[in-house]
Amino acid sequence: MTTISSAFSVIDSHTAGHPTRVILSGVPQLAGSSVRDKRDHFRQRFDHLRPALLHEPRGHAAMVGLVPVASDVADYGAFFISSYVYLDMCGHGTIGFARTLAFTGQISAETGDSFTLETPAGIVTVHLIWNEHGSLDRVRIANVPSYVGLEHLSVVVEELGAVDAAIVYAGMWYALVDAAPLGLELVPDSASTLMRAGARIKDAIKAATQDMPLFAGAAAPSVLFYDADSENSATHFLVLESNKFDRSPCGTGTSARLTFLLEKGLIGPDQTYHARNILGIPFEARLQQRVRAEGRDAMIVEIEGAAFITSTQTIFFEKGDPLSQGFLCR
Repeated sequence: MTTISSAFSVIDSHTAGHPTRVILSGVPQLAGSSVRDKRDHFRQRFDHLRPALLHEPRGHAAMVGLVPVASDVADYGAFFISSYVYLDMCGHGTIGFARTLAFTGQISAETGDSFTLETPAGIVTVHLIWNEHGSLDRVRIANVPSYVGLEHLSVVVEELGAVDAAIVYAGMWYALVDAAPLGLELVPDSASTLMRAGARIKDAIKAATQDMPLFAGAAAPSVLFYDADSENSATHFLVLESNKFDRSPCGTGTSARLTFLLEKGLIGPDQTYHARNILGIPFEARLQQRVRAEGRDAMIVEIEGAAFITSTQTIFFEKGDPLSQGFLCR
């Protein structure tokens, strides 16, 4: 006879290959007046649920979770959890959440073509593109304001030499690194090589920026390798950790890349930026408007992509399971 100690209802989707696990039930009541407050309460009291639900044997290193919560200022609220850090904003996860809401019937072509979502980084507007059959075809997110933190940072990295990066905020911090000068090829067979290189660059950038007030309290910038084939088209590969990369082109990372191109005048304000992952699946990004944020010139960038449901399931934890807390191997 099995004895189940707890159960969590989840729906999994993928956005251009990267997973989003929406956790529908099982999370205790969270205190706080904002989504950020509730996220912080979860982190302080219930962080053990993050590896349990995302790591092996019930997940894997690349799994991203989304916890829906009530919002007083938007139509919906949600925060994002991952293998190693809490994400203030997640583009692919937001697209996956919209697809999940459509799958469960909470939104439809009849309910409207947009909703607002409160995230720890702020409120985003999620535009819904329905096809002629009434199914959700694509999702376009008006992201939180993005801005350039450092136009140029050079670090020396073992085996790579001098690496140049721009550091851009788009809900999370990103280090934008041109892969071509480093001899790195953005293809599936190079994923392990790219993760190792990106992790070394991330460590070097963390060391170089850790005392800068701009980055105080923030997670180290993830490394977005890009390989541009034109002014408005590039392949992306985002390194999160030495054993984790974003399978999608990265929604907020794409926002960061377009923000930098616009800031430097390398792309026109009316142009669409095309970012694709190493599998050739695209995101599109466009400038919606220029704003001020954190005392800086900033931009609202719209990111467009599609997500697909992969499973609905109940995750069980059985008494006596020695791996109920989850595990990851690097």
